[in-house]
Amino acid sequence: MDKRTIFGSTARLFNAGMLALKKAPVIGPKLGDAVTEISYVGKKSGRTITTPVSVRRSGEDVVIGVAAPDMKTWWRNFLGEGAPITVRLDGVDRQGHGVAHRADDGKVTVQVTLAR
Repeated sequence: MDKRTIFGSTARLFNAGMLALKKAPVIGPKLGDAVTEISYVGKKSGRTITTPVSVRRSGEDVVIGVAAPDMKTWWRNFLGEGAPITVRLDGVDRQGHGVAHRADDGKVTVQVTLAR
């Protein structure tokens, strides 16, 4: 197996576990607002995908940091003009528009502007 395949398999297991923990009545609230879940429709697959992410929030703006972006593909759905995204905040699904940015140092973020 190559690195990308191993990383993908590990990430899927981790994400499934994290989503389950986030929904657990005792543990979920303790994870706080720094970890939440997003949903979006994949541009190639057309499927709705839900995954946990780490976020920073300032008012109606949400920034998702993408760890190890070269090993992940989900954020590429938000390149260019971006795409619709749903972010769970304070236990409520909020609609928004996400746009991915890659900095000169290689770091990737997805800037989400929430619908009002």
